[in-house]
Amino acid sequence: MMTDALAQLDLSFRPAAPATPKKLSPAQIEAYNRDGFVRPFTIFTGEEVVKNRAYIDGLMDAMGEKGAYGINCYQARLAGLWDLATDPRILDHVEDIIGPDIVCWASAILSKRPHDPKQVPWHQDASFWRLSPARTVTVWLAIDDVDEDNSAMRWIPGTHDKGPFELEKTGAESVFHIQTRGAGDMGTPVHDVLQAGQISLHADMLVHGSEPNRSDRRRCGLTLRYCPTEVRIIDDVWARGVEAILCRGEDPGGHWTHHPRPENDDITRTSSPHVVGNN
Repeated sequence: MMTDALAQLDLSFRPAAPATPKKLSPAQIEAYNRDGFVRPFTIFTGEEVVKNRAYIDGLMDAMGEKGAYGINCYQARLAGLWDLATDPRILDHVEDIIGPDIVCWASAILSKRPHDPKQVPWHQDASFWRLSPARTVTVWLAIDDVDEDNSAMRWIPGTHDKGPFELEKTGAESVFHIQTRGAGDMGTPVHDVLQAGQISLHADMLVHGSEPNRSDRRRCGLTLRYCPTEVRIIDDVWARGVEAILCRGEDPGGHWTHHPRPENDDITRTSSPHVVGNN
């Protein structure tokens, strides 16, 4: 049954239909519209991969025990995350899906240590958010090489355009304790296999999650959440934790509060305004 909060949201899917694609081929656009995800795209290589990993590692080290899952929504508070979120090579891919007026409203570093027992249960991101219409695309940037062995994110193709599914509690050791009911019967999962420096993109209502990391290798990624400026925050309390960056284009409605590039790059000198979920 849909909750009152979900009833206020437009959680429908709008297919990508760029007039002049910058990066995605017609086949890739078709795949995104059909499956709810598309990948891989190489953004960073060589020294950039090493630099990005060193930067992310430094943030996690500074956060201590909270570093693996607790670095959420610092994109407008740390210069390095700002620069990643506004990298034009990433934005070109995003624009092909959501259009030219782009807001980055959230980010998260998601790092599973070797033999991390926690799973991320099956879920639909947009059902937890207070954004309408549901037009967010999530970029998952691989900081490490990511594959099935070290707990790559899993998607269930074609679940992004079916609306919200019912939820149930999960008894397993999890990052959070509710999950999409009946996900095991929705189709064969696909692993988001990426090399460090590559990205994937997935729709905000796509059912996804990840298993425990049973390998001897870390699995670290950075998620960046982008939506067109037409999207509205419909909960004033929830809105207080959203620190948006106008990455490209315009915000003619003036709905979003846009934050300039910060001078700070020391995570110990600031704090996260909001926690929005994990993958």
